Amino acid sequence: MDIVGKRGWYFLLSALVIVPGIVSLLIPPPLKAGIDFSSGSAFDVTFPAEVAVEDVRGALGTAGHENARVQQIDFNEVFVRTKELREGDRQRIEEAFQARLGDKGTFSSIDTVSAEVAGATVRNAIIAVVLSTIAILFFIWWAFRNVPGSYRYGIAAILAVIHDVLVILGVFSILGKVMDTEVNAMFVVGVLAVVGYSVNNTIVIFDRIRENVARDVNRPFAETVNISILESVGRTMGSSMTTLVALVAIMVFTGSTLREFLLVFLIGLVAGTYSAIFIASQFLVLWEQGEVGRAFRFLRPRRARAAAASQKA
Repeated sequence: MDIVGKRGWYFLLSALVIVPGIVSLLIPPPLKAGIDFSSGSAFDVTFPAEVAVEDVRGALGTAGHENARVQQIDFNEVFVRTKELREGDRQRIEEAFQARLGDKGTFSSIDTVSAEVAGATVRNAIIAVVLSTIAILFFIWWAFRNVPGSYRYGIAAILAVIHDVLVILGVFSILGKVMDTEVNAMFVVGVLAVVGYSVNNTIVIFDRIRENVARDVNRPFAETVNISILESVGRTMGSSMTTLVALVAIMVFTGSTLREFLLVFLIGLVAGTYSAIFIASQFLVLWEQGEVGRAFRFLRPRRARAAAASQKA
């Protein structure tokens, strides 16, 4: 089975998945931020009888929270997201519910995040992802130091990670615009877990490539990569399938607390398995055969010609 020879199709498939997500990310807001990132208060309210979202929203407007976001959870339960609640706000909301709905409702615990904490959360999330990516690059570079061009393995692994993260961000951007899906602190935890899982899958295949390169130095590199993928794909797919079964079980039998984390991990599991086999390893072949350099040389004259044409104009 010639997996490496069809690498152009794999890159095309990735582009078809990633490009719509990038387009969605370019449309404000790129992601629908939860209170962990944008500040505010969030809580569930349960009423003794069926309640309509419009009535809840109207009562909140009467209490001074006309911009609150209300989602129906059950026939008598709603999720409310509003600006940061101050002292006395809850009492005013309960009075508005009592006046309009006939019952003040039963509130869950109110989660409140200030603007300062939200800003720090965003900053720390970005730092965590960047530092983990840099650490992965240098670790793989060091681990494969005995292989010619060991830095290529680190860069290829990072490209696979970027591929997976872009898939996740794109999917959540689209879901945020279509289904009001928010990103919160658990989203960041899920992304970091996906980064680790993706690198683990990639290293399994890279390690087999390293062994096969040392075993037969005269064999073409593309053929070595193809053999290594075929020898590793069973283990990679088996590990992914068992993880998938565990994820589905957790999603079915747990509540909404881990929903964002599980959804991120589920998307990242599929993307990470795909990128380890069809992206990271294929990039090593592209680099070894000089196709990456030829692409840059192809783009450079085009930029030069474009600059010359603009100067003449």
